[in-house]
Amino acid sequence: MTNPETPEAPQPTTKDKFLGGKVMVEQPAKGRHRAGLDAVYLAASLPESTAGTLYDLGTGVGTAAFCAAHRLPAIKAVGVEVDPVTAALARKGLSLSENTSFADRVSILEANLTAKGSIRHQSGLGSSIADHVIMNPPYYDSTRFRVTPQSDRAPAHALDERGIEPWIKTAKDLLKDGGTLSIIFRADGLQDLLGPMQRRFGAIDIIPIRPTADAPATRIIVRAVAASRAPLQILPGFTLHEEAGGAFTAQATTVMRDGKGLGLANR
Repeated sequence: MTNPETPEAPQPTTKDKFLGGKVMVEQPAKGRHRAGLDAVYLAASLPESTAGTLYDLGTGVGTAAFCAAHRLPAIKAVGVEVDPVTAALARKGLSLSENTSFADRVSILEANLTAKGSIRHQSGLGSSIADHVIMNPPYYDSTRFRVTPQSDRAPAHALDERGIEPWIKTAKDLLKDGGTLSIIFRADGLQDLLGPMQRRFGAIDIIPIRPTADAPATRIIVRAVAASRAPLQILPGFTLHEEAGGAFTAQATTVMRDGKGLGLANR
């Protein structure tokens, strides 16, 4: 019988390189969501001129925040994570030697970004404090999709019954007028994003991400500006592979290995 006072054994982790080893994260070896390249694409969507305070909502182990801080020396990034185990790994990742160049410009805030406003504000997610917000939210709606049975992974893979709306609402509350929001999401979820975004943002840009140039987009990056009235536009897409299952395109290689941006500009 297990002694309830005996602390649980530490869960195994791995240290994984991003941007050709310029960024390193520590993450669970199994049992929880593991960071992937979507976080890299999200960070790459920020223009080179991006400066000020950036909040990464649902930061996980910090991958997107770390990549953004590496790329953009004029930002200070705050990664927001509700899971204490994952937040602790993000803080631990900041101490890795590969991250020394930006570690002093990144902090991790443990908070529930989908809580009601008064609770969010008390936890440090105040109103009009951010110049930029990025997010890589759970892709699936738990009311419409069957999610992974592992309970530790479920929150990272599926939105709750409220869908994406609380995430968009919190982003708008955090942002100053003129601040920017950038989201990476599944392409067939675009309609889920546009409703809550168009009620709160303008200058919405949609950037398709395609496996190959002639394939349908599987991911989208959607950017928007708080308090803007500018119209929506669809921008040229980002193509990952020269051919199905083949080599990465030159642009994808520079983004993933060299830490370059997508060459986008804010409106």
